[in-house]
Amino acid sequence: MTLLETTDVAIIEPGTGERSSYVDWPAFIAGIVLATAISLVLISFGSALGLNFIDFGYGKPANPIVIGILAASWFLWVEVSSFMAGGYLTGRLRRRNYDASEDESDLRDGAHGLLVWAGAAILGAVIAVSGVGAAVNAAGTAASAAASAADEIADPNAYFVDTLFRAEPPVDAGPARDEASRILARAALGEGTVSPEDRAYLATLVTARTGLAPDAAIARVDQVDQAMATARAEAAETARLARNGGIIGAFLLAASLLISAIGAYWAAQMGGNHRDNNIAFPNAFRRF
Repeated sequence: MTLLETTDVAIIEPGTGERSSYVDWPAFIAGIVLATAISLVLISFGSALGLNFIDFGYGKPANPIVIGILAASWFLWVEVSSFMAGGYLTGRLRRRNYDASEDESDLRDGAHGLLVWAGAAILGAVIAVSGVGAAVNAAGTAASAAASAADEIADPNAYFVDTLFRAEPPVDAGPARDEASRILARAALGEGTVSPEDRAYLATLVTARTGLAPDAAIARVDQVDQAMATARAEAAETARLARNGGIIGAFLLAASLLISAIGAYWAAQMGGNHRDNNIAFPNAFRRF
């Protein structure tokens, strides 16, 4: 006597089975690769164009404000276009799971676009940090090689001290030069100007070493003091512009990344819709 056992067999149609994860990793990686490649190509092209605007003394330099606006616009376009291209490719290549509504499928496509945006942004940051590290190492090597030259220009007041004791024929100021340098350094760290007592003493040193009349020595001290004040004002203005440029650059970077995230999300959804509707571009990708 033979016993027959019946077993229930579940037939699973392709694309309807359960998955351990809804993330399509091959499509995700493909999107990151495409977005990174497009960014590198367009940034290299933009760098080549930007070098054409750098003046090396062969004509009138370009307006830095115009250059900054053009560079920011180009960078924004590069980021948005590259992330949108990577998001579209990921949405187009993602294998859809037919266990959700159209809205849920669009959401998953868009989430893949956001993953491409995040992955490409992290990869770009790693590349940037690596480049900064290489630049720092190169700068350290150059600084070590130029240590002797740096010692000669370590004193920022050296030029102004030279101006104080300038004479025809040149004279050796000796210890007076070191004393004048300390007085000017103290003035720079204090109120930014030479005090009346130091002014009179510097004039005495200049008269003793150069042979100038007392009135001419006083005038020279005042001229050097004014030149130092002008140099400090220019340095402060340069630092202010650099700080403002850094603030604007950071804001533009954050804004462009936010816009790129929105673009990648939308492009991934568009790619998923084209995938579901079997939309092709025969005129753009015609086989010859």
